[in-house]
Amino acid sequence: MTKLRAGILGATGTVGQRLIQLLENHPWFETAVVAASDNSAGKPYAEAAHWQLESDIPESVRKLVVQPCAPGLACDFVLSGLPSNVARETELAIARSGTPVISNAGSHRMESDVPLLIPEINPDHVAAIEVQKKRLGSKGYIVTNPNCSTIGLVFPMAAIDRTFGLEALHVVTMQALSGAGYPGVPSLDIIDNVVPSIEGEEKKIETEPLKILGTWKDQQFKDAPIRISAMTHRVNVRDGHLEAVSVKLRKAADAREIEDVMRNFSSPIDELHLPSAPRPVMILQSHAQRPQPRLDRDRGRGMAVVVGPVSACPVLDFKFRLLSHNTIRGAAGAAILNAEFLYRRELL
Repeated sequence: MTKLRAGILGATGTVGQRLIQLLENHPWFETAVVAASDNSAGKPYAEAAHWQLESDIPESVRKLVVQPCAPGLACDFVLSGLPSNVARETELAIARSGTPVISNAGSHRMESDVPLLIPEINPDHVAAIEVQKKRLGSKGYIVTNPNCSTIGLVFPMAAIDRTFGLEALHVVTMQALSGAGYPGVPSLDIIDNVVPSIEGEEKKIETEPLKILGTWKDQQFKDAPIRISAMTHRVNVRDGHLEAVSVKLRKAADAREIEDVMRNFSSPIDELHLPSAPRPVMILQSHAQRPQPRLDRDRGRGMAVVVGPVSACPVLDFKFRLLSHNTIRGAAGAAILNAEFLYRRELL
C-alpha cells in the first residue's frame, strides 16, 4: 500500500523524536516532513536535533530539511509534539488550512468539539470532529491525546466505572524526568530529591478523565460524575510514570472482583488490528512490589498500562498502583494510535 505522509511538528523535541522513532517501518505511515522552531528550520534534521533515544535517527529522516511549523507542509496529516504555549495557534492554523492535526499538546484538549481520544475507551467521541469542521470551516480538524499521567490512570478507571460505578478517586503521581522534556529538571534539583507539584499537572489529572469517561450526546460532551483529587511529584526516574490510586465505588465489590474487571478489560477497537494497539492493553501484576518503572514500562512495546494488586483502603474502598510509559503510551505512541484509528475510520 502507499503510505500516508506524516508531518511531525516539534520534531527535534522529546516527543517529536519518539514520534519519528515509532514511525520507522510503520506499515501505514511514514515521516515525510519534520518541522520545528525557527532556530532549527533550514537545517538537516540530523544537525538540528539533539537526538536522545537509544536507537539511531532513521536514515530516511536524517537528511530531511527541517521546515517551519506553519500551514502548507507536504503531508497528509500532522502529529504534533509542540509545547502547549506554541501549539495553540500553530495547530489551529494548520487545521484551518485543511490538514488533520493529531496533537499531544494540552492547548485544545478541553475544547467543546475537540475529541480527547483514547481509542480503547472513547472511540465514539470522534463524532465531535464533524461539529469542529463546521466551526473551523475546513476539512482539517484537531484530535488530542490526554496528559501523560491521565492516560495511564483512565484505563483502570474505565474498567472499574463500567462495572461498579466510580464515585471518587485520589491519586498521587511519581512522574519521570523525561516528562519535563529536554534538558528537563536541573540535576541539582532532582538528585537526592523529589520535586512536588508539577505546574498544571494536577488540574489536568482532575479534569481530563471526566471528559474521556463522559459522553458525546446532542453535539456536546458531558463529563462523567466522578470526583478526582491529584497530587503530583517529579522523581529521579528516566521513563515511566508510577501512580498510587485510591477509589470509592458506587456499588459493593471485593478486591478480587476489581482485579478481574481490570484483567478482563476489553477494547472496542481490538477487531481493527491497529499496529500500535497492545494486547492486552492493561496488565495486572500480582506481586505487591510491582509495577516498577525499570521492570514494567516497556510492556506492550511501551503501550500497555501495568496495574499492581488491589487491596482494601481504610479511607476509601480500594487502592492500587499503576505504571505507564510517559513518552510512548503517554505521548508519541498515543498520538500514533489515534492516527491509526482515524485512518481506519476513514477520517484521514
